[in-house]
Amino acid sequence: MKRIGLVGCVKEKSYFSQNACDLYTSTLFKGRRLYVEASCTEWWILSAKHGLVHPEELLSPYDFTLKEVSKEKCREWSMGVLEEVDKRVAPSAGDIFEIHAGIEYRHFGLVDGITGRECLVVTPTEGMSIGEQLRFYKEKNRLPNEY
Repeated sequence: MKRIGLVGCVKEKSYFSQNACDLYTSTLFKGRRLYVEASCTEWWILSAKHGLVHPEELLSPYDFTLKEVSKEKCREWSMGVLEEVDKRVAPSAGDIFEIHAGIEYRHFGLVDGITGRECLVVTPTEGMSIGEQLRFYKEKNRLPNEY
């Protein structure tokens, strides 16, 4: 059984190309990353522009969010991510997907598609405000005020 972390991308990015795990620079992303690195057997990034991204993939900065697109485009994005999950993650029944991303990334078919593959979905920060999420990751990761 695998525990797969899915971490949503964020607006704050580096100004130059680098590995995806280092491209996103916000405190929220850093907290999510540290959490899944400790709690999951593998983790991936949910990029609004690129779909499912391995943390070591080289990416250039971009300015795109799922908040800017229609519900239909979000559904298309989710279906594309599910196809990539099948190819790159190859989940088995009973695997656990731990999702650390906003509603735009989770809804519109992604969660339903994962559960339809007989996998469990866990969303540790579901329903939390950004401030509550930041506090959650700080406490769980046992981090100082700034990280």
